[in-house]
Amino acid sequence: MENREGITESYRVVLEGGQGELVEKKSRFIATVRAVESEQQAAVFIEEMKKKYWDARHNCYAFVIGKQAQTTRCSDDGEPSGTAGRPMLEVLLAEGLRDVAVVVTRYFGGTLLGTGGLVRAYSGAVKAGLSACRLGTMRYGMRLQIETDYNSAGRIQRLMEQTGITAERILYSQQVEISVSLPDGEADPFCRKVRDATGGRAVIREVEKCYFVDKK
Repeated sequence: MENREGITESYRVVLEGGQGELVEKKSRFIATVRAVESEQQAAVFIEEMKKKYWDARHNCYAFVIGKQAQTTRCSDDGEPSGTAGRPMLEVLLAEGLRDVAVVVTRYFGGTLLGTGGLVRAYSGAVKAGLSACRLGTMRYGMRLQIETDYNSAGRIQRLMEQTGITAERILYSQQVEISVSLPDGEADPFCRKVRDATGGRAVIREVEKCYFVDKK
């Protein structure tokens, strides 16, 4: 989703990769999912899986790079055209995932599945792989740094608990520094609540516009 400035407001990512498996008519489909930040990283990952599963009939892959899915690639790796890589890629895009790669390894079970069966098997394997991952949502917003005294810090933390906001960092010294990131549109209302809760004693600084993992 893009805002009026053309900035992607949110997208999904793999926080922790995983592996899932599907068996169809004795053929094993092993899906390995990993977060990648570039086409080069995706290529290294794909080669790693090909070496690991060197004895498999096929190692098909798909990946999506960029907040707006600027780069997408997929490969059937010897399967009939359009039965593996493209369906795998469509699952990733349908899930709204970015900066992600998946390799589905097939060990042939002796029975032909047909084009429809292959599409379902490769798509299902990717879904099984994603279900074994920890996924998250990246949002665009503002990073804030709040500096206050210890008494006021307790009020701010209670306010954050009530509103489901998680601090990125809390530093205790002579004062308390709390770092938090909020989506566009939520920063100003939160700042007003902080000032009200602390009687205006909290000093709030806007650090930067950034993408962050939304933990709400």
